[in-house]
Amino acid sequence: MSTDTSAAPVFDDAFYAQLTQLFQWRRDVRRFRSDALPAGAIDELIALAALAPSVGNSQPWRFAKINDGERRRAMRDLFEACNKDALNDYHGAQARLYATLKLSGMDRAPEQLAVFCQPETSTGHGLGRKTMPETMDYSVVGAVQTLWLGARARGIGVGWISIIDPMEAARIIDVPDDWKLIAYLCIGYPEEEHIDPELVRFGWQDRLDPANFTITR
Repeated sequence: MSTDTSAAPVFDDAFYAQLTQLFQWRRDVRRFRSDALPAGAIDELIALAALAPSVGNSQPWRFAKINDGERRRAMRDLFEACNKDALNDYHGAQARLYATLKLSGMDRAPEQLAVFCQPETSTGHGLGRKTMPETMDYSVVGAVQTLWLGARARGIGVGWISIIDPMEAARIIDVPDDWKLIAYLCIGYPEEEHIDPELVRFGWQDRLDPANFTITR
């Protein structure tokens, strides 16, 4: 890659190969070491996330660093309750397998970050939202993915916890009423490294061939 900052960079085949590896090794981490991250690491990742594209340049992402012990315990309790309820949706062998899966790294991850969307922000002046207002949420998801890949490039793991009630989570974290929870992230150094997703490793769901969900018109 060119180091000339006065012109657009040229990304060569070697860079593309490394980028592909980055995508392959970005895993949803549930097993963390408890080691603290370097000072300022989370702020650097948030700054990287804010480079993500957003509809109308609205930048609707809002980040909450969850450091308070009581809030963390309340979020862990919320996950446990929601996970127990989710187990009731499965039966037989699938229920038994679900019960063995590790679905959260909340017990060891040194950092927890909640990512919200503020859908009514005036930033961006409404451009692009009238026909597809959901693009505000999509913009925040893009920021989460940017953060995730940036973390992986630094050897840091990220786990996205979706088994939580978003409205109750927002109440626990105590954010403005118009903030919508998009992601609750556990962040830290992974306990183990593997290229295959954990849910593939433990027999929940294999990766699909892209041909299975690609059509031509």
